[in-house]
Amino acid sequence: MKDTPESPVELVVTLSCPDRPGIVHAVTGVMTGNGCNIIQSQQFGAPDSGMFFMRVEVDSPVGRRPVEDGMAEIASRFEATWNVDDLGRRLRTVIMVSREGHCLQDLLYRQRTQALPIDVVAVVGNHPDLAPVAQFHGVPFLLVPVTAESKAEAEQRLLDLIRAEEVELVVLARYMQILSEKLCRAMAGRIINIHHSFLPSFKGARPYAQAHDRGVKLIGATAHYVTPDLDEGPIIEQDVTRVTHADSTPDMVALGQDVERRVLAQAVRWHTEHRVLMDGTRTVVFSR
Repeated sequence: MKDTPESPVELVVTLSCPDRPGIVHAVTGVMTGNGCNIIQSQQFGAPDSGMFFMRVEVDSPVGRRPVEDGMAEIASRFEATWNVDDLGRRLRTVIMVSREGHCLQDLLYRQRTQALPIDVVAVVGNHPDLAPVAQFHGVPFLLVPVTAESKAEAEQRLLDLIRAEEVELVVLARYMQILSEKLCRAMAGRIINIHHSFLPSFKGARPYAQAHDRGVKLIGATAHYVTPDLDEGPIIEQDVTRVTHADSTPDMVALGQDVERRVLAQAVRWHTEHRVLMDGTRTVVFSR
């Protein structure tokens, strides 16, 4: 019995491998050989690491399977890591929060207005403060208090949720707890954090007050992947805004929160659109 032909579909294909001649020819050969129309193609060879990175959007009249089969053959030949996904597919996402709600509000609003390709299956908080925000947007809120004694149990509840809901991305939207090495490794490359500074940062409590005391002229934010090394994960996006001597600490907090919202949303967008590829401790970001 013959296989039923697949329906036409738009796909996004990513690949990373040691750089050598013939990679682009091989990838485009898979696409054209299956009658695919290449909508967009970006590539980069990193001279420091010797790695090659590629992202291709294609309109495939033969569906997904033939493209995957072709990419699997390329992976074997070029020692490549690759991925094929439906273009624009919404990633199943968990957002983790503590008490500050500006990033959560922004992400849920963007999801609600179709401006961000995520499907938030739950908001997890270690405090109950932001439950009304999640409920307003129709998203389940799960309260998971964290203490020194309950940390392992709390993280196990999170892992159980990730498995049960087939979660693909975790976003730390000003979640003020340090994740364990076990959790970081289990979700490597799938946890994004927003840091309240243009790294390197003012360490410890009240960073904006410290910045104000030092008379800084720029404040910013950094979105990065979470690793076992605190605030040292590969950086996805950063931005800054200018401040002056006339800005008070509350002024700087408001300006900083606005930057945090923008930077986190951009990082999440690029991740969900498969625009971020890992190059050791750095990232290659194929922005538009």
